[in-house]
Amino acid sequence: MKAGYAALIGRPNVGKSTLLNFLLGQKLSITSRRPQTTRHRIIGIKTTEQAQLIYVDTPGIHRSQPKALNRHLNQTAQATLTGVDVVIWVNDSLQWRDDDELVLEKLKHIAVPVIFVINKLDLVKEKSACLPFLQDVARRYTFAELIPVSALKSTNLDALEKSIVSLLPESDLIYPEDQLTDRPERFFISEIIREKLTQILSKELPYSLTIEIELYKETERLVEISAIIWVERDSQKRIVIGDKGQVLKRVGERSRVDIQNMVDRKVFLNLWVKVKSGWADNERLINTLGYHD
Repeated sequence: MKAGYAALIGRPNVGKSTLLNFLLGQKLSITSRRPQTTRHRIIGIKTTEQAQLIYVDTPGIHRSQPKALNRHLNQTAQATLTGVDVVIWVNDSLQWRDDDELVLEKLKHIAVPVIFVINKLDLVKEKSACLPFLQDVARRYTFAELIPVSALKSTNLDALEKSIVSLLPESDLIYPEDQLTDRPERFFISEIIREKLTQILSKELPYSLTIEIELYKETERLVEISAIIWVERDSQKRIVIGDKGQVLKRVGERSRVDIQNMVDRKVFLNLWVKVKSGWADNERLINTLGYHD
């Protein structure tokens, strides 16, 4: 039996969370086209007859750090590299970018095998173009393996998983075999709400937006939830509420459906939008709002 931790790293918006969901065979991390959708370290556990793979999804590593929140995301991703058994470096294009160079700098300080993955292979028209890029990447670092995949099309995911398992140490199970994650339901409820906001507002979504679960009360038939959507300015509050409250209403309706499916009970959901000026650039406030991975 093998068991161990495999960290998914890379610059923002390369499809790490989508890859995690497809490797697990079910949705755990929220996804969107917006960069830096993932803000926390999220563990997804897959147990087979041969191995227990503990995937660790991380925020995208990026050079731009205008606020304390950006610095926190980078620190969370970098800290994840300590204590894992395998690193899966995800890239989504056939280009080497500045943030990729930053990821490479972080890898120079670790001593575990690294698999380089080109994701979104389905978007590459000329598959032969992968070869020169992979040859260039191979000159930059000694990788355990280089694997092109498509998470959405499930292309080469079996090969990727097989490669990961081969690099894990022999070990008894680390988590119970039926456990999927180490996060509580409250965490995923806040993530569902943030995902719906991202989908509905798209480019209008304020970056400095976060969710706090203020009340979570459950009975045999009903779960009552009150959540605060924190923004930094009154103008952002108006965007999130929308004309005559229409945006907030749609967010609530869509969130309630997903939450009810998750908790398998009727859900009563209250959403409030409040302003906490400068929270995304205040280390203390970031910590109190749940960013303490």
